[in-house]
Amino acid sequence: MVFKKITLIGTSDESFDAAADDAIDRAEDTLQNVYWAEVVEFGVEVKNAPEREYQAEVEIAFELED
Repeated sequence: MVFKKITLIGTSDESFDAAADDAIDRAEDTLQNVYWAEVVEFGVEVKNAPEREYQAEVEIAFELED
């Protein structure tokens, strides 16, 4: 098996967990053969958002097809 990793940034106005789930859900909706996810970093946007925007940088690994 050969895997490829991509980086996604999920966002949420609720929590870091919800932001990570946002990225993972999008990956599962748009990619095939998603195997795992690694949360790399968390951040919060406070200046340009009316409320805090939680962000999660997530690396997604999926298996490449033959």
